[in-house]
Amino acid sequence: MTNQKKCFGVLDVVFPAGPGGMREVPPGCTECAERVECMRAALGSDHGIRFREEMIERRESAGMIGWLARWSRKKELSRLKCKERKR
Repeated sequence: MTNQKKCFGVLDVVFPAGPGGMREVPPGCTECAERVECMRAALGSDHGIRFREEMIERRESAGMIGWLARWSRKKELSRLKCKERKR
């Protein structure tokens, strides 16, 4: 990778919550050449993993996923957290 911008991988900058509470990609990020790697880094960070856990909770409360699917996804995110902490 080349010189990364200060915003690289920062979830609240590259995927901020919009006015309705939904997260959206800001216009400046859509033209960035590193947008895919940046989003992956943001969602793989500790903050990103917490965001993904929140999404699982929302889906479950809305009745969109069952208990087993929710448990499986939360277990995967827990493993990612442990892996991230070891770095």
